[in-house]
Amino acid sequence: MDGTWAGRAYIGSFTAGGGEGITSAEVDADTGALTPLGVTATAPDPSFLALDAAGQRLYAVSETTEGAAVALDLTAGAPAPLGPPVPVRGAGPTHLCLYDGHLLTANYNSGSVSALPVRADGGLGPVSGVLTHKGSGPHPQRQQEPHAHQVLPDPSGRWALTVDLGTDSVRVLEVVDGVPVVHREFALRPGSGPRHLVFHPDGGHLYILNELSPTLTVCRWDAGAGTLKAVMESALLPLAPQGDAYGSGVRVSPDGRWLWAAVRGEDVVSVFALAGDEARLVTTVPCGGTWPRDLAVHPSGRFLYTANEHSGNVTCFAVDPGTGVPRETGSVAVPAASCVVFA
Repeated sequence: MDGTWAGRAYIGSFTAGGGEGITSAEVDADTGALTPLGVTATAPDPSFLALDAAGQRLYAVSETTEGAAVALDLTAGAPAPLGPPVPVRGAGPTHLCLYDGHLLTANYNSGSVSALPVRADGGLGPVSGVLTHKGSGPHPQRQQEPHAHQVLPDPSGRWALTVDLGTDSVRVLEVVDGVPVVHREFALRPGSGPRHLVFHPDGGHLYILNELSPTLTVCRWDAGAGTLKAVMESALLPLAPQGDAYGSGVRVSPDGRWLWAAVRGEDVVSVFALAGDEARLVTTVPCGGTWPRDLAVHPSGRFLYTANEHSGNVTCFAVDPGTGVPRETGSVAVPAASCVVFA
């Protein structure tokens, strides 16, 4: 895609941390700059967002103890809720995706994945099934039980994958009669604490960002069989961290040449060069704030964004096409920012 893309961005936030809801912003096609247009208050802590393929519906988790999801219509300007928040029958949902006619949520506190049918109008029906993970890991505080942190479809659309920080594993799922069912579970290095993963545009590789290490695990992906195989693991930082350092968000450039990973505590973005089965750390750059919770890539691939939760801002970077290194170009205030998506 060329650099002429314009459109809207939607920014999630934590209302418990001072956020006001979901911020809509105009995106400058030439500079990538974000201009806030307004805020939609939908449900508490709309921390993670997902769009349908047409960019006409927006979905958000409500990352609370009770746990809920909400659907919004984007066709009439400002986001308009398509009904009240729907309980997900899981605690602390941190991520969501659309898959096989359902909205799936990864519920961190309850270590589960919920499936909610999507109606013809884009609204959500009640939960049709819940998959509860089992297992634990060696970390004495963070891995006493399962913690499903992310769920997303693979590029083929045949499978959904869920990343569990508590069990050091990735599960490959299907939805059968409205119920998420495990096809295969793949173990990762004990204590790594996987948080998120992202696919390469070639459809044959995926990259797992580990929160507790912090490292990046490169895997081969076989969409036909629904299997993955870890082939290497690389540190997110050039030197061992002296304090807190937790991998948080991970994105791959549209051309598949670069990968960016956010590291909270160190408050940097790590830049990797990708080639086949390898991911090579190029450098790190400051994230433009504190506690970068997630990253987003402009559809053109020219700009990268950090959602900096504790400093309450979203920072825009211009990406050097020859090196993949981002250069900060501006920032916009969004209290307790947690993620950015583009429509």
